Amino acid sequence: MPFVQKIGYLCDKQLIVKMMGIKQKEEMPNAGLHNTLAFGTTVKGNIATETDFRLDGRVEGDVVCGGKIVVGPKGCVVGNVTSANAEILGEVEGSVRISAKLVLKATAVIKGDIYTRTLEIEPNARFNGVCKMTEEEFPDVSSLTKS
Repeated sequence: MPFVQKIGYLCDKQLIVKMMGIKQKEEMPNAGLHNTLAFGTTVKGNIATETDFRLDGRVEGDVVCGGKIVVGPKGCVVGNVTSANAEILGEVEGSVRISAKLVLKATAVIKGDIYTRTLEIEPNARFNGVCKMTEEEFPDVSSLTKS
């Protein structure tokens, strides 16, 4: 047994994993991360994030999101929204540019133009503007979040 203990000390975890042929999952740096703006909070200015964003407060400015943005039922954006995916339950006054899927829930109010590939609108959602559904490539949203 002393020989086995010596081998244990000489081998590190990476070497054992390599010798055993065990595949490890690559860690994604932003996996599981998201941002939240709480009800009662107002931000005057633009917001840019690479991760998911839940908005229950008010933003007076543009929002650029590299993941999914959820505008809660009490959430409000007075400005443009650009994101990969979006679910709107609150209000947006400005253009909405979504590169993949936009969902307008029953409580949603959009006052502006929509540009998206896929659009889902629940009954009672309100939308006043022009909608353009296209297969065109939108700019890479993650590049817009970098300053």
